[in-house]
Amino acid sequence: MESIPVQVLFRILHVGTAIVLIGGSIFLRFILMPAASSLPDPEHDALRERLRQRWKLFVHIGVALLLVTGLYNYLVVTQPLHKGSGHALYHALIGTKMLLAFVLFFLASVMVGKAKAFEKLRGGSGTTLLVMAILALVIVSISGYVKVRPWPASVQNERSP
Repeated sequence: MESIPVQVLFRILHVGTAIVLIGGSIFLRFILMPAASSLPDPEHDALRERLRQRWKLFVHIGVALLLVTGLYNYLVVTQPLHKGSGHALYHALIGTKMLLAFVLFFLASVMVGKAKAFEKLRGGSGTTLLVMAILALVIVSISGYVKVRPWPASVQNERSP
């Protein structure tokens, strides 16, 4: 098993990155979009493009960090604790969390991208950002539950000193 400082660093990077990306998306949807809606179209379009360019860097680096730190946390830190019986719910929840995270990563990439195929998603950006916020809430909820859930009796015996 890796050292505690490395585990803490990767945990901080993972949670901190999630906070920045989720907070930024919620800010865009519920604060900036309503405030910018009164701008004339040319100014609104220019603002949208400037935001897309700046936010794209955060999204791409953030998704990469979440993938790397999440994989590390899963394989090195938590997976060894969950081998054996009694962990079906844990694996189902983590699998669901990962699938939802991939959907969220896709939507975030679409929102900062330029592909014509996804113009409809970007055009309805308020709805897309709302879906992203809901997905993030579900992912954070699953993460919170699996972190504090009761351990099966077979594992509690193994974890006792």
